[in-house]
Amino acid sequence: MPPPHAALVTEPINVNVLMLRVSDDSVGAVTLFLGTVRKVNDGRAVTGIDYEAYGAMAERELLAIANEAVQAIPGLRLAVEHRVGTLNIGEVSVAIAAAHAHRAQALDASRRVIEAIKKRVPIWKREHYAEGDWNWVDPTTSAASNTVASPELTAPVAS
Repeated sequence: MPPPHAALVTEPINVNVLMLRVSDDSVGAVTLFLGTVRKVNDGRAVTGIDYEAYGAMAERELLAIANEAVQAIPGLRLAVEHRVGTLNIGEVSVAIAAAHAHRAQALDASRRVIEAIKKRVPIWKREHYAEGDWNWVDPTTSAASNTVASPELTAPVAS
C-alpha cells in the first residue's frame, strides 16, 4: 500500500493525477472531493480568493491528517492537495481523492479529511468582493457551515 500523498501547491490542482495516485485493482470505490471558489459567500458577491499558508507547518499537518485517515481506515488509498495563491471563481482550492474496496470507507475518508483540514491546517483565505473590498474568512465559523467534524482527526495543532 503506498503512503498517502499530501501537498500544498501553487499551480492548478490536476485531479487526474490525484485519481491516478489512488487507483488500483484492489479498490471498488473512488471518491473525489473538490472545494471550489464560489461566486457568493454569506450573501456577498465574491470575485476571487487569496489563500495563504504557513507552508512547512501546513504541509506537515496535511500529511499528518492523511496518515491518521489511512491508519483509521485500513486499506484506504489517499491523495490530498490544497492550493495557495490567488484563485478565481470556479477554481479548485482543495482536492481529496480517496479509494477503498468499499464505498462507505472512501466516502467517510473524504469527509474526515476535509473537516480536519478546515480545523487544523494553517491556511487562511481572504475573499475579494464585487464592491472592491476584501475580508479574511475563518473557515471554521462560516454562517453557512453546518458540518460535523470527525473527532478522530480534529485534535488541536501542537505549537
